[in-house]
Amino acid sequence: MGRIVGGFAMSHVLGAPQGVEAQSERVFAGMKHLGTQLRALKPDVLVMISSDHLNNFSLKRPMPVGIAVDDAFTPYGDMGLPLDPIRGAPDFARGLVKALRGRAVAFSEVRPDHGMMIPLGIVDPDRNLAVAPFYLNTVFAEALEPAQSYDLGRRLRAYVETSRPQNETVAILAGGGLSHWLGVPEEGRVNAEWDEGFIADLIEGRGDDLARLSNAEILREAGNGGLEVNAWIALAGAMPGCRGERLFYEAVPEWASGMGGVALTP
Repeated sequence: MGRIVGGFAMSHVLGAPQGVEAQSERVFAGMKHLGTQLRALKPDVLVMISSDHLNNFSLKRPMPVGIAVDDAFTPYGDMGLPLDPIRGAPDFARGLVKALRGRAVAFSEVRPDHGMMIPLGIVDPDRNLAVAPFYLNTVFAEALEPAQSYDLGRRLRAYVETSRPQNETVAILAGGGLSHWLGVPEEGRVNAEWDEGFIADLIEGRGDDLARLSNAEILREAGNGGLEVNAWIALAGAMPGCRGERLFYEAVPEWASGMGGVALTP
C-alpha cells in the first residue's frame, strides 16, 4: 500500500510587487517555505489538484474532472511562465482514473496553465517531481460542489492506500483561491474574514464542515474565483481530520485575491 506523506495548498496567482512590496515579499516567502517542506518529503508522486482556465477544457470539451495521463507536459506558457517540461506520472494517473469509476476522464496532450504552473514553479523549480495533474472544473456550469470535491479526495486517498505499490509515497498540492472576483463589478474585492475562517477549518481538521459548504455560498462570500477552493476541499477529503499550519495569508486587493498557503500533516 502507498501512503500520503503530506498535503499542501496555495493560491495560484502572483502579481506585480509595486505598491504592495511588503505583502508580496511575505507571500513569496511563504510559498518558498511551502515548497521547501514539500520537497523535503521526497514524494514518489505529486498529485496537483487545481482548475483549468479554459485553456485545456472548453465548452466544446467539457470535463468536470480530468486526470492528465501524459508521460510529460509542456506548460501552456500564459503569464510569461517558463515552458520547461514537467515529468508526468502516467501509471499513477491511469490507475486513478480507473479507481474513480467514471467520475473522471483521462486526457492527454495537456498544457498546464498558470493554475498548475505557478504552484509547481515554486515547489519544483528544477522539474524533478513526477506530477499527476488532477483537474476540477470550477470555471463553467455545472461546477463541482464541495461535497463532490471532498468525496473525490476520499477516493484519491483510498486509491493510494489500497491500490498503489508498497511504500510508494504521495504528496498532494492544491492550487487556487482564496476569495476573489474576476470579470465582474466586484473585481478587486477580497473577503479576508471568510478566507481566515476557511483556512482555520482546514488546518484544524474540520474538512467535513468545508464539505457542507455550497457553491452558492462560496460565490456569495468568496466570489466566482473563490470556487477554486474546491481543490482545497478535495485535499481535506484526502486527509480527513488531519491538522496543519497556516504558512501565510495576505489580503491583496491589488492582485484581486486573498493569498494563502497551508501545510497539512498526516
